[in-house]
Amino acid sequence: MNTGSGSSEEITEKLIVKKREGVGYLILNQPEKHNAISYEMWLGIARVIGDFETDDDIRGIVVSGEGGAAFSSGADISQFERQRQSAENIQVYDGAAARAQDILTKVPKPTIAKIAGYCIGGGLATALCCDLRFASDNSKFGIPAAKLGLGYGYGGLNALVQLIGPSRAKEIMFTARQFDATEAYEMGLVNRVLKIDELDGFVNEYMEVITGNAPLTIKACKRIIDEIGKDPEEREIVLCQRLVEGCFASEDYKEGRRAFMEKRKPRFRGR
Repeated sequence: MNTGSGSSEEITEKLIVKKREGVGYLILNQPEKHNAISYEMWLGIARVIGDFETDDDIRGIVVSGEGGAAFSSGADISQFERQRQSAENIQVYDGAAARAQDILTKVPKPTIAKIAGYCIGGGLATALCCDLRFASDNSKFGIPAAKLGLGYGYGGLNALVQLIGPSRAKEIMFTARQFDATEAYEMGLVNRVLKIDELDGFVNEYMEVITGNAPLTIKACKRIIDEIGKDPEEREIVLCQRLVEGCFASEDYKEGRRAFMEKRKPRFRGR
């Protein structure tokens, strides 16, 4: 893993990390296994997203898979015999995966999952942690837990149900089948389906639009939308109001007004 600061041997070579023009890129890098996510990769994902969050130059994050054949085929099952054969080991492994997905879900910066090829099991769960999902027309989706006898926890199912509803979620979980990009779009799993040769350009242009907008506004909207998805008694309404007030009190709000009056593109700084 290379984040631009420190040795690439710190965690794992199975992640590619780039920072370019205000965007952080996290690329799952185990193409010989369709980018199956190992325990070490789960640890690395948490660390990389944490680095992106604290880097003020990064305004958006793109998660993808290396090689073009898969976003990710899920957790690296070859490790299960060694790392998930006892209750204690299962707790450690699942804790690393849950932490990575939680950090990706809660990072206040906008995230896009760029999906090409297989997006299965833990790979789909990881894509669901992102704010937006764009897929190539040859993508395949599924959660095969029922074919493996795996338990599927509240967090993953909650994200799935919140996005597509209980009936669709049951169909995915009960059948454990794979479905194509068109079905994924119709279910609401992905925001857009594109030809494979158009995916990279589309995601780059889309993220350029997002990162050109006011970071504080995006941060506030992301958090407020997340709060809306919670049970009413758990919503942090006061925090939501503070975030809105912070936007109005910011230099970016002044810059946005000036740019509008001067008929030019605003130059937002996130403060």
